[in-house]
Amino acid sequence: MSDTLTGTPAADAVNAALATVQDPEINRPLPELGMIKEVRIGADGLVEVDVYLTVSGCPMRETITSRVTEAVSGVAGVTGVKVGLDVMNDEQRAELRKTVRGTDAPEAVIPFAQPGSLTRVYAVASGKGGVGKSSVTVNLAASLAKRGLSVGVVDADIYGHSVPRMLGVGDLPTQVDNMIMPPQSYGVKVISIGMFTPGNTPVVWRGPMLHRALQQFLADVWWGDLDVLLMDLPPGTGDVAISVAQLVPNAEILVVTTPQQAAAEVAERAGAIATQTHQQVVGVVENMSWLELPDGSRMELFGSGGGQAVSDALTKTLGARVPLLGQIPLDTRLREAGDAGAPIVLAEPDAPAAQALEKIAEGLAVRSRGLSGMSLGLTPVRR
Repeated sequence: MSDTLTGTPAADAVNAALATVQDPEINRPLPELGMIKEVRIGADGLVEVDVYLTVSGCPMRETITSRVTEAVSGVAGVTGVKVGLDVMNDEQRAELRKTVRGTDAPEAVIPFAQPGSLTRVYAVASGKGGVGKSSVTVNLAASLAKRGLSVGVVDADIYGHSVPRMLGVGDLPTQVDNMIMPPQSYGVKVISIGMFTPGNTPVVWRGPMLHRALQQFLADVWWGDLDVLLMDLPPGTGDVAISVAQLVPNAEILVVTTPQQAAAEVAERAGAIATQTHQQVVGVVENMSWLELPDGSRMELFGSGGGQAVSDALTKTLGARVPLLGQIPLDTRLREAGDAGAPIVLAEPDAPAAQALEKIAEGLAVRSRGLSGMSLGLTPVRR
């Protein structure tokens, strides 16, 4: 690699400009990652920058080219910018992984399970399917990202994965050495088994395979420094829910239910698993609460009180307050937005369902990052 910059404009100014350009997936400066191959400055002010891509066919190539061009074009004396692209070899990718991970260990660790992790992890659970758990997950993620938080989503519903469609994810993950770079949509990093299976192929796995897939999603994917990680769990209290408790014991459970009493009873079981896994339940979300009619009245198609019933029951069972975080009305636009890959909180922010979701997200957003409830490993000094 050449780092010799000669000519006009000033070499140090071009170098400083490049230092401001971050890789869109890793969010670290390109020079720090060893991604600047060579820079040539002509006497006529033309600057040629050769950039290493992590892999051939990198989906971020246009974004990187645009960012480099924009940054260098702002340097005094630059008359033009030409960006050339090359691809890292195996050794360079291994070095990049070491730079990012900060370790030579072949087995990646789950960053969210480490004692010093400040990322809030919410496992979005439900007792049964069809209550809108995935819709709640993607809209909360989009709303939190809109507020400036760094957000990731793990589609842990291996059999019924739907998050990529609902978030409009068009790109596939890229692999750098043994590190997986997740695609992003609306500022949210996303990983799903659906990104690794052809077409609409069903996933037919037993428990150990599910556990390993979830472990890879959490450890092998480069999430960066997240404020919030949302995990869309499959319904019920099966293998994945148990694996989440084992792999990320500090994850908090967010229970989604409908007003129907039968659904609420099942949802209560999904939250009560916390008594066995020693997790906290952050709260309950009631979806499909009512249908707003043209005259302003409400039709409670699925009954009423289910969300509050789950909240009260879990508060009694767990011995700690489990609040009802919000009620989301039925809205055809919520379904349409999910099918179109545009969360309703972004596509139709004035819709009643969007406003209810925004209010729930606001409550989660104000819960600051921290080490509350975690052991700091401090030992009193003997005197």
